[in-house]
Amino acid sequence: MRRHTPLIAVLLAASLALSPALALARAGDGVSAGSRGTRTYSAPAPTNTAPGVAAPMQRSLTPPSAPQPGFAPAPAFQQRPSFMSGLMGGLIGAGIGGMLFGGGLFHGLSGFGSIFGLLIQLALIWFVGRWLLGLFFNRQPAMAGGPAMFTGTAMPGPGRPAGPAVQIGAADFQAFEQLLQGVQAAWTQHDLTTLRMIATPEMVSYFSEQMAEQTSRNVRNVVKDVKLEQGDLSEAWAEQGREYATVAMRFSMIDVTVTPQGQVVEGNPNQRTQATEVWTFLRAPGGRWVLSAIQQVR
Repeated sequence: MRRHTPLIAVLLAASLALSPALALARAGDGVSAGSRGTRTYSAPAPTNTAPGVAAPMQRSLTPPSAPQPGFAPAPAFQQRPSFMSGLMGGLIGAGIGGMLFGGGLFHGLSGFGSIFGLLIQLALIWFVGRWLLGLFFNRQPAMAGGPAMFTGTAMPGPGRPAGPAVQIGAADFQAFEQLLQGVQAAWTQHDLTTLRMIATPEMVSYFSEQMAEQTSRNVRNVVKDVKLEQGDLSEAWAEQGREYATVAMRFSMIDVTVTPQGQVVEGNPNQRTQATEVWTFLRAPGGRWVLSAIQQVR
């Protein structure tokens, strides 16, 4: 046994290094998932609690909207070449062919007859001149303020659609803190019934999948003594009969991973850890808030 002890240690270390990571920290598994309505793929506004940029959604049932921010359809002349542009291209091609064979720009047209060739040359010059004039006069100077210069209202940030603002008060912040603690408690207990009451079906499906992964590894992530250390509002808006609020939260907790026998395989049960995440909640007007997305902070 002594002779094989080093070999066993090496094999054990290799198996741990090659096995899937046990890190199943807190509800959401440390990924960015869920939906924020039309702002699902827009970065939430930074806050004092989360001054960094929130990670983009890794999983969401909301399809990307089209057209994307910054997208502009191609002008009609690029999408549908007209007959005249095709004719002009052919005439120019013929002229270039004549130059390549040493006969001059209009050598390729000499076979049509001198008078007809002259008419073609004049038409070609007219079309080219008209095209150049149109290209010159259609150039528009960039306006520093864009459309906002004419509407007199502030435009939404890049990728952030406009929407009526929602007022968030002390009762709402209290509800957000309770949801933070409630979600973590239900996550620890693998309590999908409670999660269905405080989170959207989409989020519950992600939680359920992550819990099944824990079960397959014969471990359970335990998050307890959750305390909100700091939080502030990123943005709140209304759309399509729903109200949304995105909140940055920094919270501390005891976060460990244990076996069914209670043996700790990851984390320290005597040491609190901290995390900063951006949570989005939604509700029907006048209803109660439920969790609809969790995003990590870069």
